[in-house]
Order: sequence, then C-alpha cells, then structure tokens
Amino acid sequence: MDFDVQIEPQFGYSYDDVLGIANVALENHLKGVRFSDHFMLDANATDKELLDPWLLMAALVRDNEKIRVGSLVFCNSYRMPTLHAKMAATVDTLSNGRLDFAIGAGWKELEYRAMGYEFSSFSTRAEQLSEAIQIIRGIWTEEKFSFAGKHYHVHDVVSFPKPVQKPYPKIWVGTNRAGPKMIELAAQYGDGINVAWGFSPERTSKIFQRLEEFADKHERNPEDISKSVGLWTRILKSKDEMDERIKSGAVASGISEDDYRKRVSNSLWGTSEIIADRLGMYQDQGVTNIVLMFPYGEEREQLSLFGNNIEPLL
Repeated sequence: MDFDVQIEPQFGYSYDDVLGIANVALENHLKGVRFSDHFMLDANATDKELLDPWLLMAALVRDNEKIRVGSLVFCNSYRMPTLHAKMAATVDTLSNGRLDFAIGAGWKELEYRAMGYEFSSFSTRAEQLSEAIQIIRGIWTEEKFSFAGKHYHVHDVVSFPKPVQKPYPKIWVGTNRAGPKMIELAAQYGDGINVAWGFSPERTSKIFQRLEEFADKHERNPEDISKSVGLWTRILKSKDEMDERIKSGAVASGISEDDYRKRVSNSLWGTSEIIADRLGMYQDQGVTNIVLMFPYGEEREQLSLFGNNIEPLL
C-alpha cells in the first residue's frame, strides 16, 4: 500500500508548515500530501489563514521534486468541470506527473452560503459530479470535447497541455458517508473510491462488496476500480499511553470511557502493533492507498513514529 498525509488548510497551516510536513513525510516513506478543499473553517474563523489548496500544490511541486500532491477531496461545486480539468492538467504538467485527483459532491453548506454558491440537494450534487467526471476525463483525453448533460453543457473544448500521466490521472471519487448513491457513482464513473474518515475494516468490507455489485451492474471489472481509505490517525507509544488518552479524551468529550473507546475504534488509533495489524486488514481487502490525518500540529512527530515504528512492521 501507498501512504499519504492529509493536510486541512482550514486549520491554519502556513506554507512553511506544509513544506516541512511534506519533507518529513518523504523521509518516513510516505508518497504524498493530500489537501482538503475549503474556504473557511467556520463562521468565526477570523483568526485562521487558509491557503488555497491548488496554489499550495503548485508551489509544493516546485520546492519538493519528489512529493506527490493531491486532493481529498476537491469539491465539484466550487469550480466548473472545465476549470478543474485545466487546473489539474497544469499541476500534473508542473509536477511531471505527480498529481492525485480526487473529487467529491461537496457537503459544507456553510461555505456554499457564505461564498454565494447554490447548495442543491444531495441528489442534484451527485448528478453534477457524475457529469463533471465525464467532462474532466473527456477534456484530458480528447483534442476537442463536447458534452450535453442535464447540468453541464460544453462544446468543442480545446485544452492543452494534456496531463503527463497517461492515459490521464486516476479520478478518485471521495465520500465521507459512503451511501449507495456515491458507491454506485464511483463504480460507474470513477477509477477509484476513497472513503474517509471513520471507517473500520468491518465497514469498508461491506462498502467494497457493494462497490463490486455496482461494478457488475454497470459492466465494469471491479479490479479496475482502486480502493483508498482515509483515517484519523494517532500513533501511541504504549498501551498505558493509549489508556490515558482514552480517559482524558472521554472527560474532554463528556462521554464514558467505553463510548470514547468505541469512537476511536473506527479510526487508526493505537500502538504500532495495533495500527500495523489494522492496516493489514485493509490491505487484505485490496486497499492500495491509505491517507493518514494526524492531530493538527503533531504531524511531524507522528510521521516519524510511523516511519520508525510502523513501516518496518508492514
């Protein structure tokens, strides 16, 4: 499996933070950095600087010549599919083929309202995403591309350069709920599916079974659809530290220790041995990519623990 580290620009990362995390990630055998796509953390986040993920990626691939960059996930609603296709091809060109492209239907109504975007029903946003994926793929692969759908119409789009990766960068469909509509959308139109952030191996097993069923329905080979899981991750040095974290976390959350333990059971949370064992479960399900989201501000320390204590166990 390949591993990436997730960065949420909405939490207030500087560019130096991002570059430092990327460098430490490579040192500890991770392949890439993924970015979420948001405009604001919440309605009161006037103290948070939020750098645009596309511009972060463009800068990062120039300052680090090995790191892969990508999204988890870009919001289809925030840019027209034609613009997403152009921006992605540009970053793939600047990086000489180091872009990982994941896109989702969008969910953060607060941002839609604040930025003046229409917040349509989920069903409509899913329909728009399915059309957008077809448009993006078409623009990447054809000299001139036209499309007439329910939501988008484009005519004789000319867009060069094409992506460096051939036939095109894999299009991952990202979902944080993994309901049947999004699973089927990934099976019909995606090159891969990512589920994030709280999905135990028991849950992903059922999701991937549904993915195969939908792939059969749409006459696709399930093996042509890659699998990725994003996980809240905290690496702990001992079971004693784990117990202490559970106790303090339960108190801070105002719930019982048992309830807090159940909450973290859906995350990648524990000692090196626990985490390595769980990663093996995902690998047995055919997962080829894991995206790790560490606690904000602890990324470099956690990445070092991953490289030194977990990677040798895999």
